[in-house]
Amino acid sequence: MPLNNITAMNKILVTGGTGFIGSHTVVELQQKGYEVVIVDDLSNSSIEVLDNITKITGIKPAFEQFDLSDAAKTADFFARNKGIDGIIHFAAFKAVGESMVKPLEYYKNNLGSLLNILEGMKENGVKNLVFSSSCTVYGQPEVLPVTESAPIQQAWSPYGNTKQMCEEILRFATMTLPVKAIALRYFNPIGAHDSALIGELPLGVPGNLVPFITQTAIGIRACLSVFGDDYNTPDGSAVRDYIHVVDLAKAHVIAVERMLGEKGKSNLEIFNLGTGTGSSVLEVIKSFEKVSGEKLNYKIVPRRAGDVEQTWADTQYANDELGWKAERGLDDMMLSAWKWEKALASKKK
Repeated sequence: MPLNNITAMNKILVTGGTGFIGSHTVVELQQKGYEVVIVDDLSNSSIEVLDNITKITGIKPAFEQFDLSDAAKTADFFARNKGIDGIIHFAAFKAVGESMVKPLEYYKNNLGSLLNILEGMKENGVKNLVFSSSCTVYGQPEVLPVTESAPIQQAWSPYGNTKQMCEEILRFATMTLPVKAIALRYFNPIGAHDSALIGELPLGVPGNLVPFITQTAIGIRACLSVFGDDYNTPDGSAVRDYIHVVDLAKAHVIAVERMLGEKGKSNLEIFNLGTGTGSSVLEVIKSFEKVSGEKLNYKIVPRRAGDVEQTWADTQYANDELGWKAERGLDDMMLSAWKWEKALASKKK
């Protein structure tokens, strides 16, 4: 049944839609009746994801492959694709460690793609944008848990800095353009779809903890490095708020519905997306070992540049205002990630 002016076939552009969070969000959108168009350059994802989305939903999303930091190609896309009702912008370089080594690439890609999308929105009358932001904008928070009103700290990495800068771009763009935006500040998405058809699939060596855990357990990696055991945390390892990717994907659909239903309270709204619970790296490892029955080979190594000590979300505002709440616990997250890794291994045999 239509909600306000939301129709069953609203067209949503999902940039980075073959990526980890993007692909899960495409599934949730399609299952809610939205028409989805994906743009992705496949720099950190596989075209096979399209087929796997189709297996889950029975609908193959429209797809175009190009780099959104290319202004001419982005402008051409918008000129050819009329009737877009909203955009969810995931497409970005996202590895903290890599950004310390390749800062210029991160600024060019992450800022350039957003600017080109906003230009396309302005020129073609697209009014609604959901932006994939990050808890890295808070740096090392002074107070935990972190609320949306927490001060933006000096970024600890170029990646985090690009998210801060993108939010600033949105702040001024939504003041002057006929555009509204919701910035969703994710904490740490992990896990995989229950079908084990889509999940986190980094190309090359993983930059995130959980795929490195599962790849180590399956034998792709020899050993997992735990970066630091001397933090001021209960067990000395860094603490993060891990959230199941499907819970996160559902929040994006709710954000889209909020915008299309014109329920927003301002032109730029910001929400934290997490569970509200912090888990240490060593706790994540223990959870994995429990649900998988595998003993993980890991070693403690020095801290990694760009990593903050601990952070987790205060989710009350998102819970109350969006009517959304993360439902899955750490064990469920780790089990789904392990099922995904085993599914990948079975395909290679």
